[in-house]
Amino acid sequence: MEREEKAEPFRDEILRLHGTCKGNLVRVHEELFAAGCEISYSALTSFCRRQGIGGKPKRPAGHYHFGPGEEMQHDTSPHEIEIDGHKRVVQVASLVLCYSRLIFFQYYPVFTRFECKVFLTEALRYVGGSCAVCMIDNTHVIVLRGTGKEMVPVAEMIAFGEHFGFEFRAHEKGDANRSARVERPFHFIENHFEAGRTGQDFKDWNRKALGFCDQVNAKSKRHLKASPRELFAAEQPHLRPLPVWIPPVYRIHHRTVSIDGYVRVDSNLYSVPLPVGRQVEVRETGDRIEVYDGPRVAASHARVEAPANKRVTDPAHRPPRGEAKKARQTQEQAAILRLAPELADYVAKLKASGKVQAARSLRRLLSMVREYPRVPLLAAIREAARYGLFDLNRVERMVLKRIGEDFFFLGNDTGGDTDE
Repeated sequence: MEREEKAEPFRDEILRLHGTCKGNLVRVHEELFAAGCEISYSALTSFCRRQGIGGKPKRPAGHYHFGPGEEMQHDTSPHEIEIDGHKRVVQVASLVLCYSRLIFFQYYPVFTRFECKVFLTEALRYVGGSCAVCMIDNTHVIVLRGTGKEMVPVAEMIAFGEHFGFEFRAHEKGDANRSARVERPFHFIENHFEAGRTGQDFKDWNRKALGFCDQVNAKSKRHLKASPRELFAAEQPHLRPLPVWIPPVYRIHHRTVSIDGYVRVDSNLYSVPLPVGRQVEVRETGDRIEVYDGPRVAASHARVEAPANKRVTDPAHRPPRGEAKKARQTQEQAAILRLAPELADYVAKLKASGKVQAARSLRRLLSMVREYPRVPLLAAIREAARYGLFDLNRVERMVLKRIGEDFFFLGNDTGGDTDE
């Protein structure tokens, strides 16, 4: 039986009040009731719903088809997990191959461009290749300017993608369904993997996440009628192969050794065996902190993954008071005796002659052994030992005099022509 709706005679008034009341149907119902329209609130809302008043009609969702190796999708999502007994919000980064649905995800305290490159490098190693396109949302981590088709990545990420053989593309603003392959698994990760699970640190969580990825990728899916691993076997030949050399992902910091012998990176302190005030270069990788003194690695520490105001100290960098000085003297003495064993007696007497200046004297003698010819050096030291002379400035002048007499000939004794 068809009958006229109770709100139909008031349609024009409902439309007017809907605009006046800013779409609030509660206020529309109150104004109608005050005007003498005795219809229930549920009748009003159902009438507006059927007539399309105040709401946009839902558009049917699209369906995307991807060929093998055509596209992969990357995104992040904030999740709350338990780390060492404390709840904290972290970033979950995920990469999904659109054809095979192969998934890889990891956890990070923050997600900057550095973490993005670290994650994508690990993900592509896990997959063993890359697709032609990496679909992303309009994140500032990768995007320089523009959205959707007009998106331009930063130069650093363009070079990163070119090295692995893919390019970044962004979906249109508000079209989250375009990246549904990577968006949908976040709900599954949050409600299946993270449910009731705890971890000691990020390494523990990422290790468990890797095992979960292997488990999920090997499990058959009803709508696919196969497992992601089985579909990946068909997709793998179409992937772009990894480059022969995968450069390590790192960022450079320039620091000055503090008064207590540490350098600071992300609010964490790392010990170094260098003098106070020395300018050093700190290389931060995904899991290590390496301190360079010129071209040499002066210190290497395990990286603290989150800014936690921690102090990381290597016991070798903090020997007991006086031990470091003794160790240097022992090393310098061993180096002298290795290069010139004949100086053993002179070195022993040199150390006994002045304990305060022993370290400086050994360092000076080692420099002379390395720089001057052996024959005039040994001759000068033998003469100095015979007279008990341990002033190395005078010993060095004696060496230079012998070098000038024996190694440099400025003319002949007969008054002939001199060699230029």
